[in-house]
Amino acid sequence: MTTEATAAPATSVAPTTRQVWTRTRGIALALVLLLAGAVVIAVIRSDARHGTLDPRSADPQGSRAVAELLADRGVSTRVVTTLDEARSAAGPDTTLLVAVPDLLTEPQQSALHTATTGTGGRTLLVAPGSWSVERLAPGVVADPAKSPGSALRPACDLPEARRAGAADTGGIRYTTIHLQATSCYPSERLATLLHIPDTSGSGDTVVLGAPDILLNDRLDEQGNASLALQLLGSRPHLVWYLPSLADSTAAGTEGERGLFDLLPPGWLWGTLQLFIAAALAALWRARRLGPLVPERLPVAIRASESVEGRARLYRKADARDRAAAALRSTTRTRLAPLVGVPAAQAHAPEALLPALSAHLNGDAQAPHVLLFGPPPRDDAALVSLADQLDALEREVRRP
Repeated sequence: MTTEATAAPATSVAPTTRQVWTRTRGIALALVLLLAGAVVIAVIRSDARHGTLDPRSADPQGSRAVAELLADRGVSTRVVTTLDEARSAAGPDTTLLVAVPDLLTEPQQSALHTATTGTGGRTLLVAPGSWSVERLAPGVVADPAKSPGSALRPACDLPEARRAGAADTGGIRYTTIHLQATSCYPSERLATLLHIPDTSGSGDTVVLGAPDILLNDRLDEQGNASLALQLLGSRPHLVWYLPSLADSTAAGTEGERGLFDLLPPGWLWGTLQLFIAAALAALWRARRLGPLVPERLPVAIRASESVEGRARLYRKADARDRAAAALRSTTRTRLAPLVGVPAAQAHAPEALLPALSAHLNGDAQAPHVLLFGPPPRDDAALVSLADQLDALEREVRRP
């Protein structure tokens, strides 16, 4: 038997390359499509968002057109990207435009507000959210619900707004506690443009709810150009502040925004919903329990080889007690129906031994020791026990 087993070819149960490819090609294709879609979306969005609100950019989302028109009217435009430059440029003859106020940290916002207060110049905040407007323009609160991006009427006494007429100012809406503030372009009774004069009376702050009037592709619509030129051309100098990652002037680390603070609320809720959906899908799939599915073995093992292999395992572990218990249990299971004992009581001595003694017409002591006795002391005793059990079964089967 050893020679035959050595000569037999080895059988591998590992999946082949073809099987692995067949199982994983669907997932691989989905990943490739997902990656390609992500690249395409990134390219499209990067092209569309390049130079947003940059007065040097001629892209549709840039603001070069309004800068050129201001230059024709004698207003110089200077782009700055750091807080130090923005603070030093504040003055009575300067309009400071903050393109993306929400990118500033809390210390930066407080420092910028301090630098521009009382200078006599104008500060124009473009679409500041609740994160920044309360520090850059104290007393102003941003409403969480945005107004639709449509043209709105001025509905106020601000001269710039009355001369411009309807404009695309819809976006973030604001409320203020300043009694001298002028609320313009209302949407559902909340202003999308606020004009707040300084206490000194020479300077002011303008809060604009949307950047649409400054964009190249929207400047020629409604009264956008007129409103933009009037708001930005009240002083001879315009400083266009574009906050960037290179701006290292932060008043300490307290109040800095983390990654999750920069994500829109919709992304967080969407991620939570995806996790819930994945958990429900896992529970749904996990409930598909049923009977075991038979699987064809890669090789056929003869019963004698299986018995011999298990016997060798018992011998290697010196498990004579378990081997003897297995032999006795199997013998009792086969003897019970032969002597008229139900299978459920085959391993009960009080039910099996009397019926067996009556069938053998002898003493019940010998069957008791064979079927329910102690484990053998050595291998020889185990072999003797197996022979005696076979003899007992042959005797019971004898007609």
